[in-house]
Amino acid sequence: MAPIAKKSGKKGQKVTKKFVINASQPASDKIFDVSAFEKFLNEKIKVDGRVGNLGETIKISQTGDGKVEIVAHNELSGRYLKYLTKKFLKKMQLRDWLRVVSTSKGVYELKFFNVVNDEAEEDDE
Repeated sequence: MAPIAKKSGKKGQKVTKKFVINASQPASDKIFDVSAFEKFLNEKIKVDGRVGNLGETIKISQTGDGKVEIVAHNELSGRYLKYLTKKFLKKMQLRDWLRVVSTSKGVYELKFFNVVNDEAEEDDE
């Protein structure tokens, strides 16, 4: 049997990931508070299994009209950010009207559910 070679080279590299959560549509309608969402993320994101341990590894900032930007210098999953966004929507009782959609890699957008069809069906009855 051939000897198994050890893989190296990943230890010294730092991983930097950038995520954007775009909530401009509900924020312009004044039903979504972006600053409260940013505070929620600061309190709830876990680093090394501990809440409130962001330090220098994760930066959360509010950019412009309803966008929250997360820059992580460690392993952070986009699915985890989507999970936390859904948790915030549930807490604010907005989960019935808004959904989280990934528009591209690292970019999540809050969109309204299409309720136009439901209203038309109710009028027919």
